[in-house]
Amino acid sequence: MTDIIPEDLAPLVLPKIDLTQRLKGKVAVITGGASGIGFATARRFAAEGATVVIGDMDEIAGPRAAAAVGGLFVKVNVTIQAEVDNLFATANSTYGSVDIAFNNAGISPADDDSIETTELPAWERVQDVNLKSVYLCSRAALRYMVPQQRGSIINTASFVAIMGSATSQISYTASKGGVLAMSRELGVQFARQGIRVNALCPGPVNTPLLQELFAKDVERAQRRLVHIPIGRFAEPEELAAAVAFLASDDSSFITGSTFLVDGGISSAYVTPM
Repeated sequence: MTDIIPEDLAPLVLPKIDLTQRLKGKVAVITGGASGIGFATARRFAAEGATVVIGDMDEIAGPRAAAAVGGLFVKVNVTIQAEVDNLFATANSTYGSVDIAFNNAGISPADDDSIETTELPAWERVQDVNLKSVYLCSRAALRYMVPQQRGSIINTASFVAIMGSATSQISYTASKGGVLAMSRELGVQFARQGIRVNALCPGPVNTPLLQELFAKDVERAQRRLVHIPIGRFAEPEELAAAVAFLASDDSSFITGSTFLVDGGISSAYVTPM
């Protein structure tokens, strides 16, 4: 006699999930993609199946980065509207869509310091690169995402957008607070059009920008490092993994978020011994 297994008790056969292809068929635009978090993310996106367009000022590192991920390089000054519009238009005309925008370009120059010593030109330069560019890039990306009724925009803010620091970079902090607020509003505004907008808030990351800043001021580096519960700075690849999650359908119910990847620094009152 053959046993008959009731249908509701039969083994459930699930489709195979290939997480290495979460972004297959997606076209991603990354600003500041020639180095640091941007390049690490370009590599991660490509590994997960995306076609990558790298926007950057660096005409040497940019093409190399694009070649490394089998993508396209477009020179862009992210503070100039026409160049930003050209970046996204080129991505769309070359590959047929703009599905992901990682608006990541940013600066943290030495002359942006305490409000007592930071002069207006330094303030304005940081605001232009860090905040105005996110406005321009988000606007350009939405031009293609709205007709598609789909897309994911990830804007690089910072943990300093939600915390105060006695080792101030006043314009940088203000610019990242603006990125966070703008991302939250866009996330709400475009949610029902299939477009998600999230703010990535990294803690200190081991990138050339941070290395250069802290090499000039070892004391400042140590004052910051001691507050991170994990006890080290992040690696770019760790941030890239977070960006890939926000870009993918795995985060389909996440929008308008403050996505902290900061080693616990924003949750710490005191750090472990």
